[in-house]
Amino acid sequence: MFEDRVDAGKRLASNLVKFQKEDGVLVAIPRGGVILAEVIARELKFPLELVLVRKIGHPYNREYAVCAVSRSGVRCEEKERGQLNQDWLRKEMEKERREIKRRESLYLRGRKNLDIKGKTIILVDDGVATGLTYLMAVEELRSKNPQKIIAALPVMPVEFKEKLEKVVEEIVCLNVDRDYRGAVGAYYRNFPQVTDEEVVRAMAIERR
Repeated sequence: MFEDRVDAGKRLASNLVKFQKEDGVLVAIPRGGVILAEVIARELKFPLELVLVRKIGHPYNREYAVCAVSRSGVRCEEKERGQLNQDWLRKEMEKERREIKRRESLYLRGRKNLDIKGKTIILVDDGVATGLTYLMAVEELRSKNPQKIIAALPVMPVEFKEKLEKVVEEIVCLNVDRDYRGAVGAYYRNFPQVTDEEVVRAMAIERR
């Protein structure tokens, strides 16, 4: 169990210091991942960046991801995709891409994303369940030609680790659970919703 996201960030940071001397960038998936990444970036003295991706939840269970989108990409569970109303799915993709644009405008305030070509990327989130959103983030970052991507997570199901090993160079995870509890929040004593304001504050500190 983690006390909160700051606690998880501190514990992850202690396992990531071996990368401190590399030419690296700490990349967070908003919103929850930003809290951990801010702690880790401070410890490693890495710049903090965001990768904006969004989950599309099943129409009968919004917490269960059936697809994930970035500005230019999409990744779906194919067996689920074939059973969904395609008009509904198209509208959901459009809605989530609008949300990505809104967040980009709000969080980055016109600042361009850092050039990550040839750099060591540490990709942070507060945990994964299905992992679709995380894999979409890896795909988005890979298109920008980093030297390598290190996955940094407090918790994941063991089934997801097998998928992740195929797309990143290294995994740093504090709890690879064989009996996954069904939701990331189940691994935290305090797991409040992270607000836009908290992300804006973190990025404002980074700009300074």
